[in-house]
Amino acid sequence: MSRLAQLSLALLTSLWVGTSASAVQAEELSAPPVAAQPLSPEMRAIDVDEHRGERLDRELTFRDPAGNAVRLGDVLDGKRPVLLTLNYYRCRVVCSVQLTGLADALSELDWTPGDEHFQVVTVSIDPDETAEDAVHKREQILDQLGRGPDVQWQFLRGDALSIQALAANLGISFAYDAEQNQFAHPAVAMFLTPDGTIAQYLYGLTYEPRDIKFALLEAGQGKIGTPMEKLYLSCFAYDHTIGRYGPWAFGFMRIGATLTFLIVAVTLAIFWRRERRKRAPAVLSNEHRAEAVS
Repeated sequence: MSRLAQLSLALLTSLWVGTSASAVQAEELSAPPVAAQPLSPEMRAIDVDEHRGERLDRELTFRDPAGNAVRLGDVLDGKRPVLLTLNYYRCRVVCSVQLTGLADALSELDWTPGDEHFQVVTVSIDPDETAEDAVHKREQILDQLGRGPDVQWQFLRGDALSIQALAANLGISFAYDAEQNQFAHPAVAMFLTPDGTIAQYLYGLTYEPRDIKFALLEAGQGKIGTPMEKLYLSCFAYDHTIGRYGPWAFGFMRIGATLTFLIVAVTLAIFWRRERRKRAPAVLSNEHRAEAVS
């Protein structure tokens, strides 16, 4: 069962429990119980089937707000990992909250989207959105990020075929709800290696800056980050049950053992140097005595 299916089941369970409690009270008032409403077909359609280790189709082509064609292979420069999200720009609820939460988390990093460390790309899942929609959403999110208007966070659009192909590559399922005139989709951020291989998924409408940095370091395959940042990453592990990073006991133990070894090595080195200095005068004295006797 997928994570979203589990969440849906939990939601239905909570609704059933709440309804059952209401029914007990209603029986006292001789009123009929209220039945829990099933999820709509659109809500049941959204899902994430994680495709870690699979490489995206580099030939998929989208368009930037200026109308220029952007091939996915051109974004993947072989040097920097990519943080990728699927949203749509006219969405006022999930997408806006998720992108705002992502911008808030990125604003706390010492890295900036588009610098030598990583890139950020958002692709609209609505093929009918316009360049104006992309420009407006980009301005909103970059204002939230607070790093100026020239940050290289790309907001792309595409035709239905390219969008569906990218979503299938990523294992993302979404659906259009005609009654609500909106798309139902999961809130998830994907992290790609510099060559376009899917490395990690982070879930939620808000994100911890630490989790984003860890996912970027992991996706960067050793090409970004300082040695200390990589060492710090080794103390945490991705928890598939929550879609986030958590402390890893073995990592802390390994660092503790390493530090202990270094302390012992340094102590022994200092002791050895002191002993060598003490022995040096005695050796010289013996050499002088041997010369005097001869």
